[in-house]
Amino acid sequence: MDLLNTLVDKGLRRELPTREEALAVLATSDDDVLDVVAAAGRVRRQWFGRRVKLNYLVNLKSGLCPEDCSYCSQRLGSKADILKYTWLKPDQASEAAAAGLAGGAKRVCLVASGRGPTDRDVDRVSRTIKAIKDQNEGVEVCACLGLLSDGQAERLREAGADAYNHNLNTSEGTYGEITTTHTYADRVDTVRKAHAAGLSPCSGLIAGMGETDEDLVDVVFALRALDPDSVPVNFLIPMEGTPLAQEWHLTPQRCLRVLAMVRFVCPDVEVRIAGGREVHLRTLQPLALHLANSIFLGDYLTSEGQAGQADLDMIADAGFEVEGAGETTLPRHRATAAAQGGCGSHGDADGGGCGAHAGADGGGCGSHVDGDGGGGCGARGDGGEGGVRGSAPVAAPASGPAAAPAVPAGARAAGEARTDLVTFRRRGAGTDLAPNA
Repeated sequence: MDLLNTLVDKGLRRELPTREEALAVLATSDDDVLDVVAAAGRVRRQWFGRRVKLNYLVNLKSGLCPEDCSYCSQRLGSKADILKYTWLKPDQASEAAAAGLAGGAKRVCLVASGRGPTDRDVDRVSRTIKAIKDQNEGVEVCACLGLLSDGQAERLREAGADAYNHNLNTSEGTYGEITTTHTYADRVDTVRKAHAAGLSPCSGLIAGMGETDEDLVDVVFALRALDPDSVPVNFLIPMEGTPLAQEWHLTPQRCLRVLAMVRFVCPDVEVRIAGGREVHLRTLQPLALHLANSIFLGDYLTSEGQAGQADLDMIADAGFEVEGAGETTLPRHRATAAAQGGCGSHGDADGGGCGAHAGADGGGCGSHVDGDGGGGCGARGDGGEGGVRGSAPVAAPASGPAAAPAVPAGARAAGEARTDLVTFRRRGAGTDLAPNA
């Protein structure tokens, strides 16, 4: 197909596709999905080979958030049955991180619910970063604490943080329909603060909240303009007790097309499959590894992922390899530029990598990804959240699997979301299982 050949050529040159081309990827049929995966897979292999980076999430503070993000089980007014607790102590957080690092993770993502950290919170997280780094040589630490005030990114960098996550989540045009207690511009400002302080910017999106194809392209183009080093792609887990509890729109094929579009728009950036992959990609998860070069290992913030060993087996069976602690994730041109404080993709004759051609205000990523909506290393995420099996000191994977309402097979058109196949387990009250059990 001419479209895919064009997109591969552009991806290998780090050239930005047109909006029309990005929209055309999302509009391809299920019959063409393997062709789409194969094409985007060529771009992924060009810049990242067959390596898969593993990330591990530690939930420093869960629930009781004053923000009203519709996708999040930790939001103001949420009736979701989730685990709630205040700040973990540094030694508790370090112990939780050790489980993921033992499984091969090279980055630990420290997430805390809330609008943003106080200066006292930054001090607390700084001590946690030190505790983790003192016990684990070479580990990367990404903080995801919400909206940052002036000077806080610099303090986190001085404390040893390597990266900061704050997701854009959705397009600027529809952001107000998802969240009213802060703005899209607030999120963009935080991503820019992190980047300016020398932290590697991590910013992504949530798919499946009822957005249009145009919204998805808008947010991904905005992310490219902000030029993050990593882009978590979350798939909404419509958790009971949140306003988006009935938004079951995604199919495995739709998720693959979204990931392919992100790879074509941001060819040389770490694309991470974050929250919701087990729920929505299901048995097609191995195909997604041909598009993304990074995943979360284990559980998320308030919902459970598949067992860490299952993730490792999937990576090996699909012919990929876990990225080693001594390997550099980003392609050389981006890694070099990042070390110099730049981006790594600007300056190309063809328009640069993630970040070229977009307005100064164009986009960025966001922070709470959780509302079950996904979540990557992102702040408050939970329903998609992003992250790893176990972050609380006392845990509790909910009182049992929660399944979406069944729909009679005969009442469903081809390509329609199969909610009868979707099951997920919440991390909440009701058991005495420890995190990562």
